[in-house]
Amino acid sequence: MDDLARTAAQDGIEKTVVGAVITDPDDRVLLLHRPADDYLGGLWELPSGGVEPGESLTEALQREVTEETGLIVTAVDDYLGHFDYRSGSGRRTRQFNFTAAVTGQTVKLTEHDAHLWAGAGRPSQVSSAVQAILDTWCRQTA
Repeated sequence: MDDLARTAAQDGIEKTVVGAVITDPDDRVLLLHRPADDYLGGLWELPSGGVEPGESLTEALQREVTEETGLIVTAVDDYLGHFDYRSGSGRRTRQFNFTAAVTGQTVKLTEHDAHLWAGAGRPSQVSSAVQAILDTWCRQTA
């Protein structure tokens, strides 16, 4: 994982973010809804957030999932790829995405206004980048 962060720095990435594909026993994926007045408002996204200075990608993923959902990450598993975008402040950002196992299924939101466990008919309001990560996950689990 250190190689991922090093490569991002070499690519001129200014901010790193981690995202988690979390599933329930029925293989539905947890998606969070961004409030309408937020950056990229109205989109459904993976639980995700910024990596703090000195924090590993795994540590950041564990912290962010707990902060955003109240769920506790018990394992960080497969790397599903990354995507780049401009943050709300204009910084070049790279989001690294992993599968993660959690304890419990009761989601307690702090930053989003809704959540859902999405099956094959995922909402069309996910970004094309998130959809590509979900497609990668689907191919790996098929």
